[in-house]
Amino acid sequence: MHCYDFNVVLQEVPGEISLCFSISGCPLRCPGCHSPFLWKNQSGNKITLENFKEFLHQYYGFASCILFMGGEWHPHELIPMLKYAQSMGYKTCLYTGQEQVEPGILEYLTYIKTGPWIEELGGLSSKKTNQIFREVSTNKILNHLFIPK
Repeated sequence: MHCYDFNVVLQEVPGEISLCFSISGCPLRCPGCHSPFLWKNQSGNKITLENFKEFLHQYYGFASCILFMGGEWHPHELIPMLKYAQSMGYKTCLYTGQEQVEPGILEYLTYIKTGPWIEELGGLSSKKTNQIFREVSTNKILNHLFIPK
């Protein structure tokens, strides 16, 4: 699994300081995608469980959530990272353009954003979006947290 980019983000998971890993090789290729550079397989740096653990230890006590932008197409690499993050007390989140992910991934997520990008419907800050941000344990939809007041 390759990580194209790593950032500390504040808005993608409301109420959390998230370590965001943008995973390359996205097979979905949604029309109008704002990140087509993530389509190229193996773009960026290889992320291993060992260097992932180093990131988590480096930001421990500062960040509260681990966010993967994609990566569900690498479940055998993604799941151990999610498990490790949770074992350290981090919340976990996955942004996917799919409508659902395999249960083995879902089991280790606190939050999930599902749904492909459809330009005319907009993203999570749009009241007419097709995308859904939910808390996994309760299945509660939290899209209202993204709508400007």
